Amino acid sequence: MSIEDIKNNAATKMGLSIEALKSNLAKVRTGRANPAMLDSVQVDYYGSPVPLSQVANLSLLDSRTISIQPWEKGMGPKIEKAIRESDLGLNPSSMGDLIRVPLPPMSEERRKEMTKLARNEGEAAKIAVRNLRRDANESVKKLVKDKDASEDDQKRCEVDVQKFTDARMTEVDALVTAKEKDILAV
Repeated sequence: MSIEDIKNNAATKMGLSIEALKSNLAKVRTGRANPAMLDSVQVDYYGSPVPLSQVANLSLLDSRTISIQPWEKGMGPKIEKAIRESDLGLNPSSMGDLIRVPLPPMSEERRKEMTKLARNEGEAAKIAVRNLRRDANESVKKLVKDKDASEDDQKRCEVDVQKFTDARMTEVDALVTAKEKDILAV
């Protein structure tokens, strides 16, 4: 593995950490409805658990209501049961084939809990990025130790990896700050 491979690998994995953070932050509840909140809900579909998005069409009716349109007639009660049993605290209601999931307004205490959760997600992403930086630096040190690279190459690579790391840390902070603003907006 060359120094360029190590840098590219670190940059790619750091990018994946940011994507994972975006996905996790989308699941954190804000005052507004978001179909991504239901991504973790699994529905019993002929004996096997399937993500809700694979058995129904999810959309927004208004800023506080998610509508779910099952693709098969008999899936409505199963979808309602799955949503009720999820740890999201939502109470769906049926109107013919359409299932409505109203989001209750969040209390100030709940908003603070959600911001704390968003910060924890951000911190986990930062830890992942730092671990990737450490792994890249250790890989380069091993190359130098095996005489496959010079110490100057090592220093240059460490500077480049640190630049990737700093950029990702800034991105994590920006994502978490934006999510906190979204959560605290009434």
